[in-house]
Amino acid sequence: MSQLASTSPARILVVFGTRPEAIKLFPVIHALKADPRFECVVCVSAQHRQMLDQVLEIAGIVPDYDLDVMQPDQSLDALTARLLTGLGRVMDEVRPDRVIVQGDTATAMAGGLAAYYRKLPVDHVEAGLRSYNIHHPWPEEVNRKIIGSLASLHFAPTATAQNALLKENVDPSRVHVTGNTVIDALHWVTGEIERRPELAAGLSRLEESFAGRRIIGVTSHRRENFGEGMEQIAQAIREIAQRPEVAVIFPVHLNPNVRKVMNERLTGLDNVALIEPLDYPHFARLLSIAEIMLTDSGGVQEEAPALGKPVLVMRETTERPEGVDAGTARLVGTSAVTIVSELATLLDDKAAYDAMAQAHNPFGDGLASGRIVELLAREIG
Repeated sequence: MSQLASTSPARILVVFGTRPEAIKLFPVIHALKADPRFECVVCVSAQHRQMLDQVLEIAGIVPDYDLDVMQPDQSLDALTARLLTGLGRVMDEVRPDRVIVQGDTATAMAGGLAAYYRKLPVDHVEAGLRSYNIHHPWPEEVNRKIIGSLASLHFAPTATAQNALLKENVDPSRVHVTGNTVIDALHWVTGEIERRPELAAGLSRLEESFAGRRIIGVTSHRRENFGEGMEQIAQAIREIAQRPEVAVIFPVHLNPNVRKVMNERLTGLDNVALIEPLDYPHFARLLSIAEIMLTDSGGVQEEAPALGKPVLVMRETTERPEGVDAGTARLVGTSAVTIVSELATLLDDKAAYDAMAQAHNPFGDGLASGRIVELLAREIG
């Protein structure tokens, strides 16, 4: 009697290094590991060490490889060189069938390039975001375009991202609109918090002390805002904090270019809480209790609208114009005068607030990871 030959699972190497990448890829990793058609190997660069590890722990992911590449005051070219050679060694050992990268980090770009040098197919999660300004966001805009030039499958979160790729003459059959996996992650962690409230209990003291106040959540870390931009952001927070009904919760990024300015300008204000970076469950909790999010982050532009929270984006451009077009986000730059004015409008004009809070979130329905896995399965046959 003849025996049917069994097909070996496709070996997928998932490469990432920062907290945002970990958040957006852990739902994909969960889906791959649950699917017998795939063998999922995880490699982290630890481009963000502490913040990355927090996400890995809550998501239950133990990396197979950890490059731990960061060094004090490391230049971008030194970091890129370490990433490229380190990821290349991992690929030579793992010999994957395909490599998955996400977004626009140095890790993603180097991972895509190392795979390309080995003629391995690269699949790009969150493909097609463009600001059309190579210095904003910097260096992420160019990183993302480099990956887009060599990717095999492009998992675009929105039709806008898909169209950007098509305008760059990417083969339409290689571009798929999946939604953004960050919404999958947010739904997952929200469910975990409901089952285990202790996961996000660390903000309870602040919630009690700020009870009855209108909470503004703040995040800021972009390189292009270092210097005068950070000074202006700090000034805006200081001015808006003069309103007695307002409280600000600001998890301050570990980068000294952020910390030094914020500590000097904002320490001592009784309604401004400068706190350590939050792990993912606590950040999801901050999104849920904040009335408005003030940010220069890309991910927050996607996450906050999923919970009905308006986003003021402290940047001149965004590679996520869908939120601006839908009305969930507004570009306000880094001028203190503009930031304060836009915050005041949302605080004082209920109709303006409701228009943003109730706008449709264009970034997905929480099912992106399943779509990505099915597209990968179709690709490998």
